[in-house]
Amino acid sequence: MLNPARRCFALSAAATAVAVSLPAMAQPAPKEGTDYRLVKPARTVEDPKRIEVIEFFWYACPHCNALEPALQDWAKKLPADVNFRKVHVNFNPKHQQLYYTLEALGREKELSGKVFYRIHGEKDMLDSPAKMADFLSQFGVDKKQFSDMFASFGVKNAMTRASSVQEGFKIDGVPAFGVNGKFVTAPSMTGSNAAVFTVLDALIGKERAARK
Repeated sequence: MLNPARRCFALSAAATAVAVSLPAMAQPAPKEGTDYRLVKPARTVEDPKRIEVIEFFWYACPHCNALEPALQDWAKKLPADVNFRKVHVNFNPKHQQLYYTLEALGREKELSGKVFYRIHGEKDMLDSPAKMADFLSQFGVDKKQFSDMFASFGVKNAMTRASSVQEGFKIDGVPAFGVNGKFVTAPSMTGSNAAVFTVLDALIGKERAARK
């Protein structure tokens, strides 16, 4: 099993400062083996008609938390030919189960930000189903409904599928992104949160051009 300290990739303060201070300029093409790596064998995607981008994340990862606002802004601007989705990794099975419970209840988009804040802003790890149910009840989630869904076959099945996707992309740290079943990139590879979006846009463009 991997050391938990390696599972949430950090950027050095120096690298982040340099990335922020650099003036806007033409970006070189991302380099394989540096800015991204190939996925071998390539993975299937949910919708072959669209270019798929997956964020692999973990609620308890401070770097995923820091990335989330910029990620949401970027995702809102994606064109219709891009299918963006999130996969919660299995580094903490209870947190993974929480994510897929919220998804099954149709509340993930509304409440994931509040979960991030509870864990990172209020230092409550939400380390038991009871704590999760108590917290989410503040936002109108029925405790019994949450508990029933948390223990449901559907949620367990969603967790199994997510872990299979994680394994297929060989994800051992987060945040990380899979692009169209073929590429993996991450802020830890590109050097900054801002740079990862530049690489993602380039890889999306590469896949779009390949379809013409």
